[in-house]
Amino acid sequence: MNTTNVRYCKSPAVKMLETLAMDEARRRYPTVPYLAPRTFRDDTANGLTKCIIAFLKLEGWQAERINTTGRPVNHTKSYTDVMGVRRTIGRFEWVYGTGTRGSADISATIAGRSVKIEVKAGKDRQSDHQREYQRQVEAAGGIYVIARNFQQFNDWYAQNFSK
Repeated sequence: MNTTNVRYCKSPAVKMLETLAMDEARRRYPTVPYLAPRTFRDDTANGLTKCIIAFLKLEGWQAERINTTGRPVNHTKSYTDVMGVRRTIGRFEWVYGTGTRGSADISATIAGRSVKIEVKAGKDRQSDHQREYQRQVEAAGGIYVIARNFQQFNDWYAQNFSK
């Protein structure tokens, strides 16, 4: 089995985002002589989501991560038995979220337009619920975009919303 690790290399867009973030940090904290570097990566879904949200906020727009995964509910009880041994009984139960199934990962408002951004890293693909959600957003006049890496998202943004 041949497993070759491909080393991550930051795209020019990610480097530009790091520069923007550092410039903003220097502007906000002018008296701090040394600031920790603002670093970003877009090789995971979580990293790409952070890149997109940070970029949109630095550009002056509103952006937020949407969580529709639900939450665990703890139904366990702990007690001490007659022998003095601490025991735990019960289980965790998963309660589904109340959000719309297939919701995009990021909801943003850019130049007064509703934009939903679905983050797909690696071989990840849209589910049927996500395709239906995309159809609903576009039918309502919103914008839906699938971001696979930050360079691709940045090119899309420049094409559609450059100031």
